[in-house]
Amino acid sequence: MSATARKTAPLPDDIRAMKGSTPIVSLTAYTTPMARMMDGVCDFALVGDSVGMVLHGMPSTLGVTMEMMIMHGQAVARGLTKTMLVIDMPFGSYEESPEQAFRNAARLMRETGAVAVKLEGGAHMADTIGFLVKRGVPVMAHIGLTPQSINTLGGYKVQGRDDQAEALKADARAVAEAGAFSVVLEKVPAKLADDITAEIAIPTIGIGASAGCDGQILVVDDMLGLFTAFKPKFVKRYGSLGEDGEAAIRAYADEVRARSFPAPEHTFADKAPGK
Repeated sequence: MSATARKTAPLPDDIRAMKGSTPIVSLTAYTTPMARMMDGVCDFALVGDSVGMVLHGMPSTLGVTMEMMIMHGQAVARGLTKTMLVIDMPFGSYEESPEQAFRNAARLMRETGAVAVKLEGGAHMADTIGFLVKRGVPVMAHIGLTPQSINTLGGYKVQGRDDQAEALKADARAVAEAGAFSVVLEKVPAKLADDITAEIAIPTIGIGASAGCDGQILVVDDMLGLFTAFKPKFVKRYGSLGEDGEAAIRAYADEVRARSFPAPEHTFADKAPGK
């Protein structure tokens, strides 16, 4: 599915059909300008609850609300015409019961235009995934390091090493069998990610996993060098926009203090030329 050939945004079934073929390209997005840059280039854009840390300065994703996700989801939707929109379900919006999950998933989709939701959790969330899918809500699953569970996982640690591997494989099987159309594998050993990718029938989307996954996702502000509070090992910086922005702001401040900005070409005469 090439960006140049695409006329409309793919749907979850189109993403599922990419299993084992053309690698799936995805990034997070939180704003309209960023969404416009990735429209038609990425197969799907994820409005991630990472927005809490990246744009709002929160220490984790746990403080993100439904209202925040809706606001950013609406912003991203305005910038997409050829890329599928997926939105994260924030912490506390789906764990209580399948019914709670459906109410909040329906609200997210209705108010943002997203065609799918993403939720964290493996086998213990399988019933909820099945409940949503049966009621018309496409679900992208997320296993491995699940940031909403950092307090029980002991921080942002690699998941699935040693005796954890079989449990993570079971999680992958469970979400696939429950009806998820794809699954994010975050911060898991490469060999395990390859094994899961080979074993399950739905696409795997890696972030800190393996090049052998069916697709990849990164936080866009990370890969552009805009978010520099910390840099996970799995992030490759494709730009240094944060450094460029800081330099530009310093140059602006210097020119204002030197009264060299605004220059005549940036100001207006009393009368228009010729009048």
